[in-house]
Amino acid sequence: MVCIDYSSINIAKPFHIGHLSTTVIGNALYRIYGFLGYKPVGINHLGDWGTQFGKLIVAYKLWGSKEDIEARSITAMLELYVKFHEEAEKNPALDEQARVWFKKIEDGDEEALSIFNWFKELTLKEVGKIYDLLGVHFDSYAGESFYNDKMQPVIDELKEKGLLEFSEGAYVVRLGDDLPPCIVLKSDGATLYSTRDLAAAFYRKKTYNFHKCLYVVAYQQNLHFRQVFKVIELMGYDWAKDLEHVAFGMVSLEDGTLSTRKGKVVLLKDVLDKAVEKTLSIIEEKSPGLENKEEVAKTVGIGAVVFDTLSSARIKDITFSFDRVLNFDGETGPYVQYTHARCASLLRRADFDWAAADKDYTALNNPEAFATAKLLYSFPDAVARACEKNEPYLITRHIIELAKAMNRFYYEHRIIDEDKAKTAARLMLAACVKQVLKTGLYLIGVGAPERM
Repeated sequence: MVCIDYSSINIAKPFHIGHLSTTVIGNALYRIYGFLGYKPVGINHLGDWGTQFGKLIVAYKLWGSKEDIEARSITAMLELYVKFHEEAEKNPALDEQARVWFKKIEDGDEEALSIFNWFKELTLKEVGKIYDLLGVHFDSYAGESFYNDKMQPVIDELKEKGLLEFSEGAYVVRLGDDLPPCIVLKSDGATLYSTRDLAAAFYRKKTYNFHKCLYVVAYQQNLHFRQVFKVIELMGYDWAKDLEHVAFGMVSLEDGTLSTRKGKVVLLKDVLDKAVEKTLSIIEEKSPGLENKEEVAKTVGIGAVVFDTLSSARIKDITFSFDRVLNFDGETGPYVQYTHARCASLLRRADFDWAAADKDYTALNNPEAFATAKLLYSFPDAVARACEKNEPYLITRHIIELAKAMNRFYYEHRIIDEDKAKTAARLMLAACVKQVLKTGLYLIGVGAPERM
């Protein structure tokens, strides 16, 4: 059993391009571990707790309407959130009102919980459409609020083991010389992210008895996870070594950064829609007679965005560019998908039967075929290394190289000719390439069209 904590969207906030890496890296790892025989557990650790919900309720009651939020969902909530911050700069009393409303949520107030749960339901419905587009799946949506009643036992155990001490206005666990203390409780007893992540780790161990628990979270949280894992180690649990932070770099657009508070966000749905739209225009230009153009455009456009995100080591920062992502000739998703479709076309034209045809493998006695076969042979190793290092890009790079090798073979050698036995051997190679490309694309969360 391998727990994978990824995506972790925030309730009542938009699913923006900054969530892209955690979502697609986590999804790829989920598929890779499952493919290798592990039982993966996909966990969306929802950001569904904190004073921001008090702020949103205040904004909703002052300036919002039920009809508008039902109609525009997260877009309307984001506008209210931005308006709250603009107004709170002029009227700081609004921050106090927000704290009061969040306290009501904590205390189980009926009206506060009703609004809070409504926001949550609408958000999950909206982001569910994005997950469907991406082919992303979760087994659990247990978020921060889920651990409200699960933190106290951890705090009690820290006290019993003499690890919790009061220092500089907070309750902390000292972690030694190489790490700053981990703050577990504020002086007023309020909990923090660390408290919830400790409770979540213990819950996951108890519930799933995991072999590994992965946290697919940006590298800015490196210190946070080192502290949380160290606390569990100091508590005497040897499974602390099975907790791993799968860090990644940031995604930005060519024209700037993102800020939810100021309303500067690029919605992931808009990026995906634009990718599909651009792909459809390319198909209309290059293959106007293609069947199911809209479906192919969706598979290729969305696949291009995912592939690009997973085409380099996850720790690297990414600047997103549509021109690069949708290039059918570069080292991109569409290039690999097109190679898969080319192999499928060859096999259809020849009506290839794996078992029936006699094959003369001397047709593959050339450098191009040998290079292709070598990459087919080493594909399982690439998958194993991707799992070992939690690096999906090792698969992405491998299938790019395989596609390039197959295309070199295709251009240098006539695949279908009068010699049926030699044709069958070349088609066998194409069939193997098609299968491995399809598998590799699946493992990173990308579709493989039969026609392009």
